[in-house]
Amino acid sequence: MSIQVNLDVMLAKRKMSVTELSEEVGITLSNVSILKTGKARAIRFSTLNKICQVLACQPGDILEYIDEEDEDH
Repeated sequence: MSIQVNLDVMLAKRKMSVTELSEEVGITLSNVSILKTGKARAIRFSTLNKICQVLACQPGDILEYIDEEDEDH
């Protein structure tokens, strides 16, 4: 089981930089980078809510479940 973060895809679609997103959401640039690279172990719902608000998207546009067993076959 793996959760893939597609934040970079949404940023590209919205033509927004990581810096702009961090300023709009109110989180540090390093935390946005951690999310973007998929290295985050958790995300607060309030942060996810604000990201979705700023990017005008749904949580499923940012987070995707990947079944690792299906990838192996």
